[in-house]
Amino acid sequence: MTESRKFQIGDSVRVKTGTKDPDFGIDISGWQGRISETDDDLICIIWDSITCSSFPEKHIFQCEEDGLDWQRIYLEANEVEPAGPRDTAKNVIEKSEEIQSIHRWDDLGASGKRIQKILKNVDPADDLEALNVWETYLTDSLSFPFEAEISECLDDGPLQQGDKIRIHGIMRSDDWYGIIIKLRLGRKVYHTPLCEIEVLDKKSNNYTLVDDYINWFGGR
Repeated sequence: MTESRKFQIGDSVRVKTGTKDPDFGIDISGWQGRISETDDDLICIIWDSITCSSFPEKHIFQCEEDGLDWQRIYLEANEVEPAGPRDTAKNVIEKSEEIQSIHRWDDLGASGKRIQKILKNVDPADDLEALNVWETYLTDSLSFPFEAEISECLDDGPLQQGDKIRIHGIMRSDDWYGIIIKLRLGRKVYHTPLCEIEVLDKKSNNYTLVDDYINWFGGR
């Protein structure tokens, strides 16, 4: 009988002293969770809420940035030992949701850090409140007018992908289309969603601001 068969799905286990994370090489001695899968000599552990609470911020950020799941890990059966449960499944879910709300944008790297800072006081489930915060922030932070182009068109209309335009201001926010901007194309003035444009000067602060908003709008 292989060592992995000593463990069953649902068992609580503790990582043995001296064990390191196989991806990052950090010491994970004493980390604890419950087994969710077994496969020969490998087991999948979902970390309990107490372990999740002790994660270094850098660890969660690095997992998100690298596309790894910080909530679970695969280890060899001989790297863990039986342990008594320290919380409930409900505790795990609540703690995971709390951490996810804080680190929701980590996978976007530097842009994600800026988004998190802008929305730090906003309920992650309240897109309308977040949109209002973005409208105020961009109105105060963007320098108008500036040059841009249409990067995509959500609806059929007079504006076409690739059109060079001049942005003159923010008009309002819309539940469906997000922030609506005022722009000029030739002699004509139009209103279109901010998510449809790209700032031409990629070295400008305007480019960073608009790009962060578009990252948020597309990933919300």
